[in-house]
Amino acid sequence: MTTEVSEEPRITTQNGKYPKSIPSIIGNEACERFSFYGMRNILTDFLIGYLLLDLVEKDRAGAAKEVFHIFVMGVYFFPLLGGWISDRFLGKYRTIFWLSLLYCVGHGCLAVFEGNKTGFYAGLFLIALGSGGIKPCVSSFVGDQFDQSNKHLARVVFEAFYWVINFGSFFASQLMPRALKHWGPAIAFGIPGILMFIATLIFWMGRKNYVVVPPSPADPHSFGSIAWTALQKGRGAGRVLAVLGALGFVGSFFLIPTLGFVASFCLALVVFLVLAGPGVMLSLEAARGTHPDEDVEGVRSVMKVLVVFALVTPFWSLFDQKASTWIIQGKAMVLPGWSILETASQMQAVNPLLVMLLIPFNNAVVYPLLRKIGANPTQLRRMTAGIAIAGVSWIVIGVLQRWIDAGEKVSILWQLVPYTILTIGEVLVSTTGLEFAYSQAPAKMKGTLMSFWSLSVTVGGLWVLLVNAGMKNERLTSAISEATGLSTTAFQMFFFAGFAFVFAFAFGAYAMRYKSVEHYRKA
Repeated sequence: MTTEVSEEPRITTQNGKYPKSIPSIIGNEACERFSFYGMRNILTDFLIGYLLLDLVEKDRAGAAKEVFHIFVMGVYFFPLLGGWISDRFLGKYRTIFWLSLLYCVGHGCLAVFEGNKTGFYAGLFLIALGSGGIKPCVSSFVGDQFDQSNKHLARVVFEAFYWVINFGSFFASQLMPRALKHWGPAIAFGIPGILMFIATLIFWMGRKNYVVVPPSPADPHSFGSIAWTALQKGRGAGRVLAVLGALGFVGSFFLIPTLGFVASFCLALVVFLVLAGPGVMLSLEAARGTHPDEDVEGVRSVMKVLVVFALVTPFWSLFDQKASTWIIQGKAMVLPGWSILETASQMQAVNPLLVMLLIPFNNAVVYPLLRKIGANPTQLRRMTAGIAIAGVSWIVIGVLQRWIDAGEKVSILWQLVPYTILTIGEVLVSTTGLEFAYSQAPAKMKGTLMSFWSLSVTVGGLWVLLVNAGMKNERLTSAISEATGLSTTAFQMFFFAGFAFVFAFAFGAYAMRYKSVEHYRKA
């Protein structure tokens, strides 16, 4: 199999039509998402029921939750690496292809090493590297297929892109838990591996139709170079914040004995970005003269978008727990006597099914109606509402947990309510965020900014690990129980709801001052 593509950039005018390359990209994404969600949605059940049987039973759920969120954090951390490789060396096409092959190997490890922790975790690492590494490339690769003549079609394709992600996720969520239950982990993890190989093949077969934007040459005026110059030449508060960021980065590693390496490393990165980021903004004028004004302004635009990304991180801490915390809750609930619902993991199929219904409904009914009455649903307004709505879903899930804690037999069908509410929030945040991230980035910084969008999911996982670490403190949990009368699990659920509401308010306040821009190729 060859991966040769022309060294000359294939950039053509689309004349206002849909690009010919879109079917191949969409087909690839459908199969790849089936493979990813197929293994992801059975991971918690597999860990509790198979791989972690050497642990005391009461500790298995907590350990499975930590493994799951560390894996998800890796998936959304590696876009930084994938975006850098794509932008500087291989370009998007080659990066997607070669990392997809590693992705296939990772699936193979899960199927072969079902009883070996070292081999299984190695497979999770390769899947995180492959899935995460291609993530910023695939979404920005979609954007590359458009120019000024057909940019109005990009929103529709981005939403179709997200729709097909959920198409694959729906069938994976229904079928793979059954495969695990009836056929065992080797087959349950092997099927997603086969789908990933098919995804790679589909992507390769469409190579002649792609608009291929070549990687950027070594650029002395890149985002990182300009930020470094600003920190070096800056004075006053900017320099102080940069130094504090560096100290905070190093200091966070002293928490490894308490939090573990992954959580400590991510916390170090967050501390550095939170402090050094404003330091760059305050010192950015010092980079003028060394770097072109246009590129300096490009960095300023990216830094403003990073604030948006930071404020959306609590949403991801809520959203991703539907595949860990909500499954663990579901295992304590009563399953209906239907053959279609055999395990708690299958409840996750509700989410992609609703997404497939809500995206066209919003476009055809909700958004036109809002515009008609003068309430323009801008990107940032939708995302603000989505974060708050996600918080509401966690109030409901917390109420269900209180029923369970009181000894009531609660049907798992009650989870349909929070799943529905959370999905409404997801559609408003995720589908909008993909297009927003691409449109706000200057051309040579698109891979970088899309990587930071994915990194926001990693930070969401970090909040989960930090809260879980806090809940291991017996004095803290005893104080919570005495003060609130809630179980540790129920308290965490209400805590995350409040967490979302606080950040939804902050997001909305920042959105009111943010000025959107558009960066699409010229026709």
